[in-house]
Amino acid sequence: MVKQYDLTPSALDRWINQSSKSGSFKTKDYRTPEENELIALRKELKQLRMENDILKQAALIMARKSKS
Repeated sequence: MVKQYDLTPSALDRWINQSSKSGSFKTKDYRTPEENELIALRKELKQLRMENDILKQAALIMARKSKS
């Protein structure tokens, strides 16, 4: 099977272990709570940075309008 699908033996072993533990092959099913928290915090940080950039742009536009 490894040669047929061009897999490494370690990948096949990992998939077999994952399947036998939870019946799932999804990476998210094997994350630690810390990994899940880190992913959530990174997503929140990205959102907050985007909102901050929007507010900065709005402040620049408002400042230009008030000078006119």
